[in-house]
Amino acid sequence: VIDLRNNPGGLLDQAISVSDAFLEKGEIVSTRGRNAEETQRFNARAGDLTKNKPLIVLINGGSASASEIVAGALQDHRRATVIGTRSFGKGSVQTIIPLGSGNGALRLTTARYFTPSGRSIQAKGISPDIEVLQEVPDELKARTDTRGEASLRGHLKAEGDEQTGSQSYIPPDPKDDKALHTALDLVRGIQKNSAYPPNPKTAVPN
Repeated sequence: VIDLRNNPGGLLDQAISVSDAFLEKGEIVSTRGRNAEETQRFNARAGDLTKNKPLIVLINGGSASASEIVAGALQDHRRATVIGTRSFGKGSVQTIIPLGSGNGALRLTTARYFTPSGRSIQAKGISPDIEVLQEVPDELKARTDTRGEASLRGHLKAEGDEQTGSQSYIPPDPKDDKALHTALDLVRGIQKNSAYPPNPKTAVPN
């Protein structure tokens, strides 16, 4: 079980490295700018850390950027079953452009991230295969949902319909964590769901 809940992301190369550890082949992620020649594709190398054992990835409204790349890649390849709530939707690529003479730099959005099947993450996020909502204490209900990328002022618009934020609450006591319990019950065979175990043979070719 890979827990990416409330993981705000990090470097692209680390997302590729984590995804590559569980994939034998195929695309992990692509970045696409305005022009076709600006497209970059990042592919997996042979070798699976777990020798093809079924995986589960936990996500929620606080999972963003690099963590969404990992979840999207493993989901598209049917390498993992994704459980939880829809992720944040941070799927844009920023390029740092120096302004010269040490006078600062400009952060410019230059591309979008796409999953192996061609889904854009931007302002949409990754939807789980199995949605699991947590029981939130009454005193926290007003502040346990993230707004999501689509609700941020000046965000890069999605291609198609945008999605709002989702639940990001994780119970402090693991015994109350419904998403974690669902994952463990599936692994142990206590609970059954058609989405688990994932079947790489049904993955969308790329």
